[in-house]
Amino acid sequence: MKALQCEMCGSQDLVKDGGVFICQSCGTKYSVEEAKKMMVEGTVDVKGTVKVDTSDELKNLYEIARRAKDSDNSENAAKYYDMILVKDPSSWEANFYVVYYKAMSCTIAQIASAGNSISNCLPSVFDLIDSSVPEIQKEVVLKEIQSRCSIIAHMLSNAAEHRFYDLDLQDFSDDIFSSTIIVHLFADILEERYNGEYSQMSVMSWKESIEIIQIYTSHFSPGEHLSDIQKIIDETGDKIKKYDSSYIGPKFDVEEKDTNDFTISNNTQSNGCYIASAVYGSYDCPEVWTLRRFRDFTLDETWYGRLFIKFYYATSPTFVKYYGNDKAFKAFGKRLLDKMVAKLNRRGFDNTPYKDKY
Repeated sequence: MKALQCEMCGSQDLVKDGGVFICQSCGTKYSVEEAKKMMVEGTVDVKGTVKVDTSDELKNLYEIARRAKDSDNSENAAKYYDMILVKDPSSWEANFYVVYYKAMSCTIAQIASAGNSISNCLPSVFDLIDSSVPEIQKEVVLKEIQSRCSIIAHMLSNAAEHRFYDLDLQDFSDDIFSSTIIVHLFADILEERYNGEYSQMSVMSWKESIEIIQIYTSHFSPGEHLSDIQKIIDETGDKIKKYDSSYIGPKFDVEEKDTNDFTISNNTQSNGCYIASAVYGSYDCPEVWTLRRFRDFTLDETWYGRLFIKFYYATSPTFVKYYGNDKAFKAFGKRLLDKMVAKLNRRGFDNTPYKDKY
């Protein structure tokens, strides 16, 4: 007597359930008579069309994949979404997460290509969502994709920033911009497809794209590609203002006299945060707004605070003139100021647009 073996996939893992034998690998069902014949004669000679019911197996794969995803088990999530994609190629979920987890596991040298792969898959993922997801569930699905786009964009841009000194300008630019495009493209597609129905999500993602692109500007001197960056930020800001009229985007309020002379523009010469402006690339950005509030409402309230301010304004312009373009100075200064700004924010100093007290 031969072993009971599935004639569809060759598996010998068949279990009797409710009067039929079910293959645990592919889900094919056999009657008792067919099973007996298979054990006596081998596999059944099936004529005509056989429809294999894999719905239970697919349901199990989704459950395992989602459990792995929710527990941040990237390796298992990637494995099971790969399996789902083979069995259900029209699944938006599998199409997105197969690319997503591959990007998550990219090497340092693959940051740009990983970011581009996410952006390239978004249009087809949106097509699959529109064709298969009920309207009542669509917002939940879109929020999930938005969250994942945000995670991968920030992960890739942070990785690019950490290896800044190992890259040439072009590679660093490619890495940062491929990260920026992920969230920017998501917002654009959302806006175009649904005519502003999900405007809050679009606005959030556009703002994130500006935050990420500012990583690029924080590493370069005034004049280095900043006019092009400002144009991108202004265009994105116009999209945001369509839904948030109070939005004020960052402005690169600096100019370059020559390659070794970092000069703060006129509106900061009497009371500017010279070093902070050099580090962050602008007098008007969230970090500098926080520091300016600290200066006006804490330091300026005591005699020793005012003494420090006078000393700072007497020495910092010269310091910035000689070291304002130095990449090591900017990186070190940013680390220190980021910590200080975070503490001030926790103490209640806002990072919203601010006009100087005096």
